[in-house]
Amino acid sequence: MNMNKGLKAESIAPVSKGLIRKEIKAGKKISDIFFENITLIFAFMIIILVGYIIYVMFIDSKASRDAFGFGFIFSENWDSVKDSYGALTFIYGTLVSSIIALAISLPVSIGVAVFLSELAPQLVRNTISFLIEILAAIPSIIYGFWGIFVLAPFMRNTIQPFLQSTLGFIPLFKGNPIGFGLLTAGIVLAIMITPIITAITRDVLKAIPTSQREAAYALGATKWEAIKMALLNAKSGILGATVLGLGRAVGETMAVTMVIGNKAQINASLFEPAYSMASVIANEFAEASGNLHISSLIEVGLILFGVTFIINSFARLLIYSYTRKAEVK
Repeated sequence: MNMNKGLKAESIAPVSKGLIRKEIKAGKKISDIFFENITLIFAFMIIILVGYIIYVMFIDSKASRDAFGFGFIFSENWDSVKDSYGALTFIYGTLVSSIIALAISLPVSIGVAVFLSELAPQLVRNTISFLIEILAAIPSIIYGFWGIFVLAPFMRNTIQPFLQSTLGFIPLFKGNPIGFGLLTAGIVLAIMITPIITAITRDVLKAIPTSQREAAYALGATKWEAIKMALLNAKSGILGATVLGLGRAVGETMAVTMVIGNKAQINASLFEPAYSMASVIANEFAEASGNLHISSLIEVGLILFGVTFIINSFARLLIYSYTRKAEVK
């Protein structure tokens, strides 16, 4: 009898242990499912929020779309007295000022990032990195004030007369040197986006394994050749940083509003005042009284959202193509 009891106890013990293990696994499974569903809800919240923003802007811009149709994008006219509106001048001002900013900022940002990640001593690296982070945290209104009281007078008295006297035969540098305009706005935007591109590019370069650099040196590469190899390996990351900077430039409001001149016109000269999409919304939305005027401003916002979406989608495609090529190689 005692032996039977012992056998029963031994046979029951593995069964009970197996049940406990199953219960533990089931508990883990339930927690995993719960966590996955919660994170899935968070992800869908972002999609729903973006979709709702687009929906609201699309509905509220109905009056403008009905009145002007697709021609709203290609019309230069913006007259609140006659209730005649078009967004082409604002699209032009936004794109040109952003392109100027990117053309100025990109080489400077990459140069600073290479210096910090490859060449600078530790003390200098830490100091400059701290200053870059401070620049990125400065509110845009401060850049706007600096643009009004420092950059615009300097442009009016020094830079624009010099460009006019030396390169005045080019349409880009003709016009009256008044200080405010597309070129001034582009320079302010370049200063604003440089910390973003620099910080991301620096982190991307630092993420490249040291073994790759050592392998390059072992094969007889010079310092510059090793840096060039690092830049080639970091192409997708640099492209992502560039797009983030461009997105900041396209959507910037206050600093651009304060220095671009705020005149709805398309002019080849970079010295002439212009208008951006964000600036016209900031300037006129509070004072807009008519339903058509408000609807037109909302449609401008919808176009701005579309431009940003197109830029980011194009960047995603480029990054994907670079990644695919790297995988194939």
